[in-house]
Amino acid sequence: METPGSQTSLHRANLERVVRAVRMAGSLTQAEIARSTGLSAATVSNIVRELKDGGTVEVTPTSAGGRRARSVSLSGDAGIVIGVDFGHTHLRVAIGNLAHQVLAEESEPLDVDASSAEGFGRAEQLVNRLIETTGISPEKVIGVGLGVPGPIDVESGTLGSTSILPGWTGINPSQELAGRLGVPVYVDNDANLGALGELVWGSGRGVKDLAYIKVASGVGAGLVIDGHIYRGPGGTAGEIGHITLDESGPVCRCGNRGCLETFTAARYVLPLLKPSHGSDLTMERMVQLAREGDPGCRRVIGDVGRHIGSGVANLCNLLNPSRVVLGGSLAEAGELVLAPIRDSVSRYAIPSAARQLSVLPGALGGRAEVLGALALVLSEMGDSTLLESTLPAATPAFT
Repeated sequence: METPGSQTSLHRANLERVVRAVRMAGSLTQAEIARSTGLSAATVSNIVRELKDGGTVEVTPTSAGGRRARSVSLSGDAGIVIGVDFGHTHLRVAIGNLAHQVLAEESEPLDVDASSAEGFGRAEQLVNRLIETTGISPEKVIGVGLGVPGPIDVESGTLGSTSILPGWTGINPSQELAGRLGVPVYVDNDANLGALGELVWGSGRGVKDLAYIKVASGVGAGLVIDGHIYRGPGGTAGEIGHITLDESGPVCRCGNRGCLETFTAARYVLPLLKPSHGSDLTMERMVQLAREGDPGCRRVIGDVGRHIGSGVANLCNLLNPSRVVLGGSLAEAGELVLAPIRDSVSRYAIPSAARQLSVLPGALGGRAEVLGALALVLSEMGDSTLLESTLPAATPAFT
């Protein structure tokens, strides 16, 4: 029987602190673990040795600052996590281990008008196929991260009506997929998962405050504050696409006029080029043509960048992030869109906030959301469960 404040409970808490630090970072040296947890170097050394003996972590030689060090990561055998990303026209699945290594990944087309039952059926098939291909035991799967292109109601867990999958409105994605796969499923919208993916694996590494902006059929932002996704009490934080730019502008799907989305999203932008480029133009093709020098596409992308920059300036004034990462196909335009964003930020943001901000393209491309789904499981899973599966019931009382 553990009592609060006892040596046993304190030791257990220290074990969990070390595991949590390593789990979130992927790998850390023992000195980095000590700094991030506030534990002494001796305590960290003892705990790492215990975790290594129990099979929870792996320790490999490395170097830090020109000196020899030991890198600590969760054992590849400690468990498996799965990421599932439902996009506008695709389904993507990835399998990873707790050491932040992606073991398998695959995507396939998905009709946006498909029913939710068909979509989840396809996801179940793809997950099972990848598990079989990698030879992983299904019992090793700890949890699944699920990305959907719309807001999730925090209280009910259901998909909101603004999703680009209107036939899925009111569906509880977590329950649907968990019932099929038999493991816990953690769900979030695609912008939040894009932010998590870039934070752990991409352009957001090394910062604790960032905004991930995704421009596609809609416009959303994943907000990271002090290293954690900020969702708001109702789960709708980050709806940057509905910042008002022009009260007399086009009517938005939300019912308001002149939202940022009406000046930047594909459904509003691509028709501007229909007279010169036809009705089959996509965002990806527009970006490609702009990179090849097409003046009309360059002009539209520049305008989109300036409008996004206005929204980013508002974020700067409110939240003062240190980095903004642009995701989605628009990021492939590079400086054609990033330079106008920076121009608007410098014009409309508080000067001190603008100076501290860096605006970068996403490093993960279309993989950001599915990798973010893996990161979601890593951030939500409990350390106690992981310790119970690898360590003996009785643990020494040293701290």
